[in-house]
Amino acid sequence: MGAGHSHDHSHAGGRAEDRRRLVLVLAVTSTVVVVEALGAWWSGSLALLADAGHMLTDAAGILIALSASLIATRPASPRRTFGYHRVEILAAVINALVLLGVCSYLAVAGTRRLLDPADVDAGQMLVFAAIGLAANVVSVVILTRRKDSSLNMKGAYLEVLSDTFGSVAAIVAGVLVATTGFLRADSIASLVIAALVLPRAWALLREAGGILLESAPRDLDVEEVRRHLCAMDGVVDVHDLHAWTITSGMPALSAHITVTDEALAERGVGQVLDDLTGCVEAHFGIDHATFQVEPASHRDHEHDTEHA
Repeated sequence: MGAGHSHDHSHAGGRAEDRRRLVLVLAVTSTVVVVEALGAWWSGSLALLADAGHMLTDAAGILIALSASLIATRPASPRRTFGYHRVEILAAVINALVLLGVCSYLAVAGTRRLLDPADVDAGQMLVFAAIGLAANVVSVVILTRRKDSSLNMKGAYLEVLSDTFGSVAAIVAGVLVATTGFLRADSIASLVIAALVLPRAWALLREAGGILLESAPRDLDVEEVRRHLCAMDGVVDVHDLHAWTITSGMPALSAHITVTDEALAERGVGQVLDDLTGCVEAHFGIDHATFQVEPASHRDHEHDTEHA
């Protein structure tokens, strides 16, 4: 068997950068949650309360993401040979489920307020929504550069981004209430926030679920990998080919490769393994690859064993 080189050091450095950014965003988000909650209480705005509630779940989600990032740095062990990388994926699932819960609450509360609108202090609503928007923009800027570094960071980024849209919706609702007296604008804004959150939460849950189910990476064509390997000198068959994702940015692959006896005699198993790992790393960006090389003369024996 042969395995490609790992990039554990680069992942560790990336996680440290992720944690620094998450700590900053957590501080900003927690502060604004308190400010917007007070603003919702003073103004009577459901949209502002919805935004504060959404940001509270974001603060919890970021705290989970931080915890997951710290746990994921723990080294591998004989019991957990891949370490704790999957903790980040579990954190992403929790974040997605929390977001779906927020959507449900906003849908119910917004519908009730739509049927029975309440008085709203538009001036206070606008002030606090503007504060929330400014804070969300700062958080988005902090996370943008690292949003694709892991599914964990992607979840935190999407939550903050949806908060930004929520603050915009609250501001628009406040302007409408102040200029036209249309009180239902507040409840409509809360429903808009729910509509903005739902698709992002579902996409995050689907992507994390795919990793937990060990589906092939979405951007990887497994049959194309098979064709590349089969086209290599001396390779006559590729079977038991599997591709999955350990955690975000860490695709893995394993396969049984049948090679002619002549190629093995000429190049040796070591050179064949180097060629195979080099192929999948160069063409598909997979550096966690394990291959079992089988001589062609062994294929009939393997076939007989399977049917024994």
